[in-house]
Amino acid sequence: MQIYRDVSSPNLAAAGKYYSVKVQLYGRFMLEDRTEHVCQIDEMSPGDVIITTDVMANNGERVVAYIDHIGRVEGTIERMVSGGFQVSLTASDRKKNKIAAQLTWLANKHELDMPEDRRHQRIAPRNPISTLSMADGRQYPCRILDLSISGAAVELRMRPALNSQVILGSMRGRVVRHFEEGIAIEFATVQSREAIDIAFEG
Repeated sequence: MQIYRDVSSPNLAAAGKYYSVKVQLYGRFMLEDRTEHVCQIDEMSPGDVIITTDVMANNGERVVAYIDHIGRVEGTIERMVSGGFQVSLTASDRKKNKIAAQLTWLANKHELDMPEDRRHQRIAPRNPISTLSMADGRQYPCRILDLSISGAAVELRMRPALNSQVILGSMRGRVVRHFEEGIAIEFATVQSREAIDIAFEG
């Protein structure tokens, strides 16, 4: 099983460069003339995005886009590509880190093998950055790679023992599996979609 690491890297980020990932997302974008158009996103990084569209635009033109699972982004058209254009994103480091976390989750969601989760639809967490709490009170920062109403897979450096009782954010559960990048957690009870949204809204 291949698990993608964080799409950002300290050295590349410092140089203003990021890894890009292949995705299949949909959205809308607005040009400087305030016209809105539908689009598809096939490749994206925290620093730029390739927008696939039939709409003509100009190099240097400002663009605001609303992308499924990512949210609002804005930037400047850097160059034309086949079937669209590449936008250099304007965002704070915090925003870029959030985009990196979400892209990592999107890149991983089809690679993760969680048998106990297959019967439930996967959910894109509004904020993939969370905290894992142990029964003894220790807490560890983690990143949600996969999420459903019955459990989650998280990127985590330490490896709690299987069947350990943990709390992900505010959700109680137990460790059911280890994998290369972290652990899989089964929630104590199946949650509602609303409860998941509230718990991981950021």
